[in-house]
Amino acid sequence: MQKRTKIITVSIVAGALVLGATAAIAGPIVYRDLIAAKPDTAPTVTAAPEASASDAAEPGDLSGAWTVGDGSFAGYRVDEVLNGTDVTVTGRTEQVTGELTVAGLTLESAAFQVDVASIATDSANRDDYFRTEALRTDEFPTASFVLTEPITVDAAPTVGEVQTIQATGELTLAGVTKPVTVELQAVLNGETGQVAGSIPITFADFGVDAPNLGFVSVEPSGSVEFSLELTRA
Repeated sequence: MQKRTKIITVSIVAGALVLGATAAIAGPIVYRDLIAAKPDTAPTVTAAPEASASDAAEPGDLSGAWTVGDGSFAGYRVDEVLNGTDVTVTGRTEQVTGELTVAGLTLESAAFQVDVASIATDSANRDDYFRTEALRTDEFPTASFVLTEPITVDAAPTVGEVQTIQATGELTLAGVTKPVTVELQAVLNGETGQVAGSIPITFADFGVDAPNLGFVSVEPSGSVEFSLELTRA
């Protein structure tokens, strides 16, 4: 009887160890696939219905001031590692402002600002750490991008035609400013326009420490993402 009891005890302990190991492995996968919010898709422009060649804008038609309007958003995309399982996280805010100046076929200037403290994910704890520890939004409440080199296109855009252009500027994050180059999608939709893009960043370049809590860590690089709805000022 005593021998049988020992065998049962050993079996229970072994079973508990197997279940614990399974939970350690499966837990993060369950979190990623069933519990965590799905990451937002990368921002892209939405083209108007197909237009004819007669819809090409005259260079003078685009000249003037443009502002960031309703429907714009900005945020970030990072990869977390939870007990060896990759989880992609996106944060978003619609608190974006900005202005552009166009002369003919040249974008002469552009500047955008983001209210960093309003960026939110699916986790209040993550957002609190992001604001207070990582980006110190009490000191640096906004992030910004300023164009440093004018952009000239070869031909006037056609309504609904998506263009890909390179922009060179300065990104300011957590009080640190760095030069960046970003590939943009742009489209003219009649009297409005849209610009979308993603800027790869390494957090340490901006004095930001990617958190590492042992069971969960954040990769040292990520991206700043944005989609801007443009209207005439």
